[in-house]
Amino acid sequence: QVQLVESGGGSVQAGGSLRLSCAGSGRTFSRDDMGWFRQAPGKEREFVAVIRWTGARYYADSVKGRFTISRDTAKNTVYLQMNSLRPEDTAVYYCAADAARRSSTSGGDYSYWGQGTQVTVSS
Repeated sequence: QVQLVESGGGSVQAGGSLRLSCAGSGRTFSRDDMGWFRQAPGKEREFVAVIRWTGARYYADSVKGRFTISRDTAKNTVYLQMNSLRPEDTAVYYCAADAARRSSTSGGDYSYWGQGTQVTVSS
């Protein structure tokens, strides 16, 4: 069974940090583009960051300079280091995999999704 499982969410105060993990199982994701998305209550899902199979990284403007995406191919795991968190970062965060490697910021291009992990930032 192919799975992506996120962990590391929680509640922090503004200015704090969290590190999200996304562990893959059932197949290797080392040659996929791996993305992070988030969805706040009442809002549409939005792109956060992607790390390509080449290692290239791209970020949404809203998180650039504060979030860092990385991967450990040996562990089949992707990470999202989130620093200087703001209340507007509050959302459920999802990781996703695109085996077609389209360097996409559109969630519709991603085939595999995790169940999500809640991040809450208080002011």
